[in-house]
Amino acid sequence: MKFSIDRAAFLRALAHVQSVVERRSTIPILSNVRLKAEDGMLSLATTDMDIEITEAIAADVEKSGETTTPAVTLHDIIRKMPDSSKVTIELDPSGNFITVRAGRSDFRLSCLPVSDFPQFGGGDYPVSFATRAADMRALIDRTKFAMSTEETRYYLNGIYLHAAENEGVQVLRAVSTDGHRLARFEMPLPEGAAGMPGVIIPRKMVLELGKLLEEAADEIKISLSENKVTVAFDHIILTSKLIDGTFPDYQRVIPQGNDKIVEVDPRLFSSAIDRVSTISDGKSRAVKITINGKTMTLSANSPESGSAKEEIEVRSDSPDIEIGFNARYLLDITSQVDSEGGCRLSLSDPSAPTIIQDTSDPSALYVLMPLRV
Repeated sequence: MKFSIDRAAFLRALAHVQSVVERRSTIPILSNVRLKAEDGMLSLATTDMDIEITEAIAADVEKSGETTTPAVTLHDIIRKMPDSSKVTIELDPSGNFITVRAGRSDFRLSCLPVSDFPQFGGGDYPVSFATRAADMRALIDRTKFAMSTEETRYYLNGIYLHAAENEGVQVLRAVSTDGHRLARFEMPLPEGAAGMPGVIIPRKMVLELGKLLEEAADEIKISLSENKVTVAFDHIILTSKLIDGTFPDYQRVIPQGNDKIVEVDPRLFSSAIDRVSTISDGKSRAVKITINGKTMTLSANSPESGSAKEEIEVRSDSPDIEIGFNARYLLDITSQVDSEGGCRLSLSDPSAPTIIQDTSDPSALYVLMPLRV
């Protein structure tokens, strides 16, 4: 195997694939990137046995072939090469190492046999549909913050994606929750997705896909099987195992009788929460909200630090109410609300969950559990 490639294109592809590699893997081959050069293309692939990414880029292939070499080390080498350099990689006839050259730099990296590299992708994907990259990016951005990180409730460590119906309209709905807050986002159901099963896409896949979609072209293709999901766009294919578990009945968590409606400017609300919570302490970072007529008062107290209070104007016809929230959770949600629109809080009582929505965007809904303050 021998090929030459533009350093910038190679670095971009390596940055994509090396992020999947587990830094502390005890299986050497899982630290490697598979390089396959043929027909004017270089294919790169990495996997951690739960997720796999492959990417193809153009290259000047002098001799076809393939091998595997440490992904993070190769990425670091190419990253430190001069910007406009041409990189040449050649596999030694023994197959035990590759030579990496650019300008006057010359590196030798050890290799492992391609036969040791896991075969992860492939198989049948009965459900397949296409959607805009911007829509999938919005779906991820609006829900990823509420994913759980607790290993004991592994079925919450991802986004639940399924076909649903809202007021007679078929939608593709994403839901995430960590037990303290819930995020739900929906968009029109893409053609071909009507028969899709409800699937839980793991946290690592969600985060990797979110990063890659920032550079994606207009359309992406999503394919689903009983235990895997594949997302393909440009020259990238991302495949992941699905979480084998049952997502809870989230509809039961969304309150139906919250009749105390308060609307507030999301920018003023977020800024006030951020300032007042500076004084709060502990994991909960509790902030008390008092609604009195057209005024909302946010306050926090700490035995060590002191107290803080700030008032902002709101639009409300509801009776007076006091309720407490985790400031960080509240900021995570208000950051999703369009600053040009309004933030609507639908409350019931100080012990019941609150619904938070963007007044200009009905596609997103958030539920936040209160705190005792």
